[in-house]
Amino acid sequence: MAMLGKRRPRREHTGVSGLQGRQAPRGAPDAHSAGEGESGGVIIERLTHDGRGLAHDAAGKALFVEGALPGERVEAAVHRTRKRFDEAHVREVLEASPERVTPPCAHFGRCGGCDLQHLAVPAQRRHKRAVLVDLLARQGIEVPAEPELLAGADHGYRRRARLGVKVGAEGQVHLGFRARHSHRLVDIDHCTILVPELDALLAPLHRQVASLDAPRQVGHLELFDSDQGAVLLVRQLKEHGGDRARWLTFAAQHGLHLAWLAGREAPALEWLTPTPALSCRVPGAAGELTLGFAPGDFLQANAEVNRQMVATALAWLEGLEGAALLDLFAGVGNFSLPLASARARVTAVEGSPAMVERLVDNARGNLQGQHLAVTARQADLNDTAAVKALLVEASPDVLLLDPPRDGADAVCGALSASPVPRVLYISCDPATLARDAARLVHGGYRLTRLAVADMFVHTSHLESMLLFEHPRTGQQPQGATPDG
Repeated sequence: MAMLGKRRPRREHTGVSGLQGRQAPRGAPDAHSAGEGESGGVIIERLTHDGRGLAHDAAGKALFVEGALPGERVEAAVHRTRKRFDEAHVREVLEASPERVTPPCAHFGRCGGCDLQHLAVPAQRRHKRAVLVDLLARQGIEVPAEPELLAGADHGYRRRARLGVKVGAEGQVHLGFRARHSHRLVDIDHCTILVPELDALLAPLHRQVASLDAPRQVGHLELFDSDQGAVLLVRQLKEHGGDRARWLTFAAQHGLHLAWLAGREAPALEWLTPTPALSCRVPGAAGELTLGFAPGDFLQANAEVNRQMVATALAWLEGLEGAALLDLFAGVGNFSLPLASARARVTAVEGSPAMVERLVDNARGNLQGQHLAVTARQADLNDTAAVKALLVEASPDVLLLDPPRDGADAVCGALSASPVPRVLYISCDPATLARDAARLVHGGYRLTRLAVADMFVHTSHLESMLLFEHPRTGQQPQGATPDG
């Protein structure tokens, strides 16, 4: 039953509906209705963790329905059948939920970027908090209180995006995001969740790619928003001098910083406009901090919610003066520098050598007016032996984890032998978080605080913050307060 409702790779359509493991395209004549028939429909019981509605057909078989909401009665069209469950989409809403709203984006239902725009934003956030509690409960972890909510604007919040480019057989240019569960591109000329500066570039970019001599040589486009303005990165598969000049003209017309990443093998980044010192700001204990970054560095997509997460870390980890703090998966210093500004002695560890260099530069660049004691280093944080050595060497009073989707299995395993008094876990994947949280609790930790960060409004993507304490290690910082 562990795989019930879990998505699996799509298979090629065979043209036959209703056979185990086979699927029919949406809207195809052979897609069949589930439940009690055309007039009865099915009742949606609840939302699953990935935002689909859960129902049961007349025979009691589980049915996962995309686009359906709890309490609704819908006619569901099955597009994939399994032995224990079927997957479907809404053919018609027969009785709508009071929390169903008109999606704000005209591309909803085709673009794969947002899957919950049909659900009112307050209900989206209640759902995400419930998902976090449920996933922890499945691991036997009781939450001490309702998760706090860190949230910002529900539109115009995303400061980075990657746009696919494809040229059809007859030369038609497509630019946009992938369709849901597909490699097919949906042409996008307006995106409600992009910051306005980036959204305004979508239609001009489509026209620009269509005007190139060799549009097939454009692999993709990346957009970033920074304190210095908008950045466009062109992934060029093969050098083309004429198109290079056209991109320079486009950048000048729109006031863009332009980067060029050319070549299929080992492409090298080149700035076609003067090299900018890109940066963004985060809160510190004694004022704003500036984080420099470059294309390819990890940067949280939602600046407003990221600021709230940093402020929450500072609030939850009060009393840091003189404490030894180990920040793993530190990136360019998103948490390292703010926590160091609270007079913690921070050892920041990151797997990417380039981001380690950026972190060092960021620490130096913020020294004026700030007390920052930061040591940065590179290490493989999936290597258990390396992690154990770090824990012994740093002897931290506080450990902060901000891992990628794969989680921090090696770190949480090492903590059983070398527990740290406080562990703050920042998660972008609830499944690996639940796994890692269970290891921590089994190792003697207890969950004391938790929050949901609504980093990606209108999607089922869940970001969270959890604070764990180990009662047998004590809570007093081991290091002396540094001078200055």
